[in-house]
Amino acid sequence: GFRQLLTWASRKTHGAFVFTSNVDGQFQKAGFAAARIEECHGTIHALQCVNACTDEAWQADDFNPDVDETMCRLEGELPRCRHCGSLARPNILMFGDWNWVGKYADRQAERLAAWSRGVERLVVVELGAGRTLPTVRRFSERYGPRVIRINPRDFSISPERGIGIAAGALASLQAIETRLRHG
Repeated sequence: GFRQLLTWASRKTHGAFVFTSNVDGQFQKAGFAAARIEECHGTIHALQCVNACTDEAWQADDFNPDVDETMCRLEGELPRCRHCGSLARPNILMFGDWNWVGKYADRQAERLAAWSRGVERLVVVELGAGRTLPTVRRFSERYGPRVIRINPRDFSISPERGIGIAAGALASLQAIETRLRHG
């Protein structure tokens, strides 16, 4: 599915910009440029102070957790804040999280807004976004009216905003590509 999205992006004058609530960095691993991704809930690939002693976050490259999968327990040292020595945590927005350092996501949002101003006919392909955490759905509907909402269960969308497809992401993307190629 990632390859299909990359292929479509390469065909467009302005490419693509990813808006994701996922924190795992899979779009970057798939080849999307980091400068064209907004991770609205942060990333597991950066750390910040649990106490937010600073508004800085740093790459988690040096933290390689060894987990005892049987006990579901971290073995070894917990990461520490580079500034105050307190515990560090992933730079991820949690529920009721007043200490999240969100300035990096804010910068990504600014890049997305600037990019979208140059796009004449924006099409949003929404994959698997549910109603429980509606961040992605709200984004899609704000940037609509050309939304393709793909979700096996929560696919409904008003016809003025787009179309809903009741299926999985990969099968749907492949079917759309087939339809694009063969009219």
